[in-house]
Amino acid sequence: MRTAIVTREGFEKLQKELNYLWREHRPEITKIVSWAASLGDRSENADYTFNKRKLREIDRRVRYLRKTLENVQVVDYSPAQEGKVFFGAWVEIENDDGNKLAFKIVGYDEIFGRKDYISIDSPMARGLLKKEVDDEAVIKTPTGEQVWYINRISYQGFE
Repeated sequence: MRTAIVTREGFEKLQKELNYLWREHRPEITKIVSWAASLGDRSENADYTFNKRKLREIDRRVRYLRKTLENVQVVDYSPAQEGKVFFGAWVEIENDDGNKLAFKIVGYDEIFGRKDYISIDSPMARGLLKKEVDDEAVIKTPTGEQVWYINRISYQGFE
């Protein structure tokens, strides 16, 4: 498994999820499975079947999180980044049609469940790296090249 990069916030979120799954959620589901198993015939026991499946899903996620957390590198903000787009930056961009986008550039494991995060591995993030406010970024997309202009860069977020 290759080393992935995450923000400090992303690392803490993944760790929090692992702790919740392992210390709270899994023990709750294990109790339900044990109770359902004690009722006898498991083949027609919906509680047992459903929660046993849920337990396997939890275990799969726990294995993934443990492996991921072993192999991540936390990238913290550095004052040297100020004024340029780097990992962990909030960026607001605009195209010639006046369409605006704002997002944070983060690691792959941080993007899920967030519409305002993009992966550092995405073409958009790659095209914006090291750019400054008012710079033009030409982004290669499946439909051709798109030109975006950088309006704002922040490492604390936008209001």
